[in-house]
Amino acid sequence: MPDPDDRPAPPTADAGAAGGAAAADGRPGDAFQHAPNTEGDPIRTFHPRRAALGERRADALDRLWPRYGFSVHDPALGLPPTTPDGALDAARLFGRTAPLVLEIGSGMGDATAAMAAADPARDYLAVEAHLPGIANLLVLVEEHGLTNVRVAHGDALDLVRRTVAPDSLDAVHVFFPDPWPKARHHKRRIIAPDHVALLRSRLRLGGTLHCATDWAEYAEQMLEVVDADPGLTNPHGGFAPRPAHRPVTKFERRGEQAGRPSHDVIATRTA
Repeated sequence: MPDPDDRPAPPTADAGAAGGAAAADGRPGDAFQHAPNTEGDPIRTFHPRRAALGERRADALDRLWPRYGFSVHDPALGLPPTTPDGALDAARLFGRTAPLVLEIGSGMGDATAAMAAADPARDYLAVEAHLPGIANLLVLVEEHGLTNVRVAHGDALDLVRRTVAPDSLDAVHVFFPDPWPKARHHKRRIIAPDHVALLRSRLRLGGTLHCATDWAEYAEQMLEVVDADPGLTNPHGGFAPRPAHRPVTKFERRGEQAGRPSHDVIATRTA
């Protein structure tokens, strides 16, 4: 029997102020939908779901999205600026030229905001599939006066495939991605050989791929996949010591309290 999660899915509203109301209501979030997953498309590494925004996040999304956000696929929500050859124009997006960090699956944005605040010399592009996290990151961007953060809604791998130029990223962060624990869903894990090869190709030489998870079996797979990539070098020879620059989030604390310590895998592009 086919896996139900592999069937093509219709466009899915990610959130409305009341959990996905009709677009005619005109509430912030109603317009945000994922592109249809059609036959032949790459398997998604996330599962679209609905969630309420709440008044504060809805307000931030309404006011700040035009300034800080873009959609991976929907022109109605604004696409990223591109160069004449179709590559992401980071200089136009951020209004300056600086090393670029890609945050894949930024969650509620706490770690992204903290790292960007502590690292003003680099720009941070956070790509998230779930709207409450995007809206919450916009709240944090405004609260902390961050100018080096931009947010994108949609499939990060799709953005990387179609728009991010080779050799253009200073770092890629993949922190606590969905572990897809059932064996039949392991094909959905983002840290897989083809995905890692794609991400590595977008890093500059000397750029860093940094992954973290609190799911022990997935951590071992991450380490195996990253170590097997011919263009990446793991300077730690195994799991990396927990780096001080990666903030501890509420999500990570809950995992530790539940007996799931975090593991970091860090590698540098050398070829």
